[in-house]
Amino acid sequence: MSNIQRLRLPENHPSFGSNKVFDLFQYSPAVQAGGLVFIAGQVGIRPDGTVPESAEEQTELAFQRLDAILAQQGLGFQDLVELVTYHVRIDEQLTAFRAIKERYVTREFSAWTILGVAALARPELLVEIKAVAAAR
Repeated sequence: MSNIQRLRLPENHPSFGSNKVFDLFQYSPAVQAGGLVFIAGQVGIRPDGTVPESAEEQTELAFQRLDAILAQQGLGFQDLVELVTYHVRIDEQLTAFRAIKERYVTREFSAWTILGVAALARPELLVEIKAVAAAR
């Protein structure tokens, strides 16, 4: 018997809308294995699939989505052990990103890797957040 658990979000989830993207691209929003929860990269997409123009709004939505996945697993930001963030225009967005991050990650800081990238999955996306949390 496998001790791997794959998260499936409820349909009509307020942060995600549905599982359509997970089904289409055949991945789980999170997988729990070996005492850790591996959370797929979260981007700033609204539940209706539209993407805000500003990096700040995308960052806020990405953190909301990460928060929703943590909550589905019975976890919070204090349970993060690793955070990896990807930024298309890192020089323009890191200060605002940090301010938003500080509202969500307030204590028990995880490891954090910041990467500048040329592009993400959709051309209008500017930021993506991937995380690993310790399961309870």
